[in-house]
Amino acid sequence: MESALRIVAAAVSAYAVGSVPWAVIVVRVFWRQDIRTLGSGNTGATNVLRVFGTAPGLAVLALDVVKGAVGVWLATLFVPPAWAADGKDWFMVLGALSAILGHSFSPFIGFKGGKGVATAAGAIVTLAPLAIIPLAIVFVVVVAIWKYVSLGSVVIAALFPGICWLLYPDRHALLLFALLASGMVIWRHRANIRRIRRGEESRITFRRRTWDELKKRRDEGSA
Repeated sequence: MESALRIVAAAVSAYAVGSVPWAVIVVRVFWRQDIRTLGSGNTGATNVLRVFGTAPGLAVLALDVVKGAVGVWLATLFVPPAWAADGKDWFMVLGALSAILGHSFSPFIGFKGGKGVATAAGAIVTLAPLAIIPLAIVFVVVVAIWKYVSLGSVVIAALFPGICWLLYPDRHALLLFALLASGMVIWRHRANIRRIRRGEESRITFRRRTWDELKKRRDEGSA
């Protein structure tokens, strides 16, 4: 019974941390706007970057990454003292998945949310630090060449299970996490994949902000 309560507490705690919608909060506090009505409508760092610029986009990215790491850490606090290292691994995976689910289905914004990539990255830094380097390299290369953040996210999600299998072949909990997280991220990007195939996906840029263009149009319309 105690173990079951610890499992529930770990999942709920990590989910609660992951569900904090930082993109919505940052945009609401500093611009008094709803990010869900701007750009793609997504509550992730990419949409904030595209609409409001690099600095706020990176700030939201960092906050979302921290959610994943904190979710894993919180889950470890509930590991039963008698459990071995393998048991701790399963708790860490539970925390990681719960944090990603919280980010993607936040109760604070109607059980909607972002795609979970940044939060998953934070969890991976804690769970499988050796995997984050090759994943980051591939992500940067893909985005630099094709200018699609969504494509970079899908590619590294697809590669993640294989990289974990090569680097951590004996960690069964981690391998399960890699498969589930990969599937979740790719599924959350299914609309992006369709737009990429049609050539309709928005490319990332650091040169202009959609918010500046929107303000200009509003000012011209009220003049």
